[in-house]
Amino acid sequence: MSKTALILVDIQNDYFEGGDWPVAKMQTVANNAARLLDHARAQGDMVVHVRHEIPSDDAPFFRPGSTGAKINDRVAPNADEPVIVKARPNSFAGTDLLDRLQQADVQSVVICGAMSQMCIDATTRAAADFGFQVSVAQDACGAKEMSFGTVSLTAEQVHAAFMAPLAMSYAQVVNTSDLVAKP
Repeated sequence: MSKTALILVDIQNDYFEGGDWPVAKMQTVANNAARLLDHARAQGDMVVHVRHEIPSDDAPFFRPGSTGAKINDRVAPNADEPVIVKARPNSFAGTDLLDRLQQADVQSVVICGAMSQMCIDATTRAAADFGFQVSVAQDACGAKEMSFGTVSLTAEQVHAAFMAPLAMSYAQVVNTSDLVAKP
């Protein structure tokens, strides 16, 4: 088996148009993630789907058991691919993700999904801290517009603000086409 794992983070229905917490360009994100998924499966790479649930009926999105909390059909898991449910932005926190990767002798991970400024950032930093060689498919990651004080940022600005430091110290930040071109 390959020493690489694809980790698809929070590509869930609530992040798509019509969902409870839409993320910019999420359909494009899902299409690129699907390309990565097809490539990983063809290469025999480990594939791990991560799904976020907010354990409260009052949650603004990702309510347990809701349609919005389900993984989007565009990147639906196969029966043999694990789905890890998390409650924090870091996909390793409170889950068995690290154990699964170590048991499979994974050395490198490819990360994609949403949101760039939350779960992608937290998961990427943790993966690097655990010693994995990390690649982030930046065009298979989605961000949401944000504001802080009097500063409002577009989704594109938020995405760039998080990809730049990840590329500086934590990961190889590349496009999907770069990753699927690799044998």
